[in-house]
Amino acid sequence: MTELSTRAKRLVAEPSPLVTAHFEAAADTYHPVDNPTGYVNLGTAENHLVWDLLEPVVRTPRPLVASDVNYHHLYGMIALRTAVADFLGRVHGASVSADDLVMVSGASAALDILAYALCEPGDGILLPTPYYNGLEVDFGGRAAARIIPVASSSEDGFALRVDALETALRDARRDGVRVRAVALVSPNNPLGQTYLPETVTSVAEFAGRHGLALIADEIYGCSVFGDTGFRSALALPAEVLSPNQVHTVWGFAKDFALSGLKVGVLHTRHPEIRAAAQELAYMTPVSTDTQVLLRELLSDQAWADSFVKENRHRLADSYDVTSAALRGEAIPHLRADAGLFVWIDLRRWLGKPTVDAEHALWRKIFDQGRVSISPGSIFQCAEPGWFRLCHSVDEPSLREGIARIGTTLRSISDREHH
Repeated sequence: MTELSTRAKRLVAEPSPLVTAHFEAAADTYHPVDNPTGYVNLGTAENHLVWDLLEPVVRTPRPLVASDVNYHHLYGMIALRTAVADFLGRVHGASVSADDLVMVSGASAALDILAYALCEPGDGILLPTPYYNGLEVDFGGRAAARIIPVASSSEDGFALRVDALETALRDARRDGVRVRAVALVSPNNPLGQTYLPETVTSVAEFAGRHGLALIADEIYGCSVFGDTGFRSALALPAEVLSPNQVHTVWGFAKDFALSGLKVGVLHTRHPEIRAAAQELAYMTPVSTDTQVLLRELLSDQAWADSFVKENRHRLADSYDVTSAALRGEAIPHLRADAGLFVWIDLRRWLGKPTVDAEHALWRKIFDQGRVSISPGSIFQCAEPGWFRLCHSVDEPSLREGIARIGTTLRSISDREHH
């Protein structure tokens, strides 16, 4: 009798609530005229604000030649890697070499490769909470690395504290876990916030003190719209942390709103890890046609730079609308300055401060309000009642979704008063 491996059983044990809600909402999507009772999806981190900018570019016929549909390096065509290196170096003020880039089918593939290259099964990766729940699969699904959550608190806005990193590392080592890396999702998902440059530096110094690799997931690195200066790990000085210990991941899904193309970029200067990543890219290559599209997109530097600038403006405007609408519904939230989402505080509407109560509220908002948002527990938030709301949708849908959440919450308050 054929039986699944233990690894496969772990992967299929429980479907992600994010994925389930996404497809349920997608099958019956809100439209103010055509489907006014449909679901409003504020749970999926996709950018729907810039298609008008992308459409003329991605629909333009590509100047294909015969070699563009032949085999190339499975870790990326040199022309695309060069264009990406130029782009990242330009926007982050860093020196980036095409030789240090590995192109794979999505940022998740890049993170999986890093975990596989750095960790033996059971080795630990420190990760500040709350964190994007997909990292559980990215780090653990195939490489079987173990995430070591690093505690944070709403009392200081879920700030990343080096003393919390030290505590998590000490406790993990006490429990016999070999910790290999500290991972930083920068800007943070789900908080929607940029880490201060000095925070990034302090995390890098922590990694250096303890001989750890620094994995910087910067998939939202060009979607910063606030006043906080973004420091990319690509620009960390060598005296802060050896370049061989810094591994950065980026992609086209968020900053260029091309999530369906599945293109991730791994940057590493460590020669052995780079060599391993190039070999592992054999399993996750990007189609040459997609690479040609992106090569042409980035070859127009003026267009790429103007796109990033306009995207930031639109994200800022969308966040301003979101923040005002949330205030109008008396829903507390953290200030956001990056990414596609805002971290909202619904603790006062929980029956009890428990994960079960949080899940019940999530279901009520989804079933009664017909709005999809994401509960904080799936992001390993230790305080039930926080939710991630993705605001990068058209304004009518955004306003409708927040109004429905407000109506649902008022119905809860009214029942409590009776």
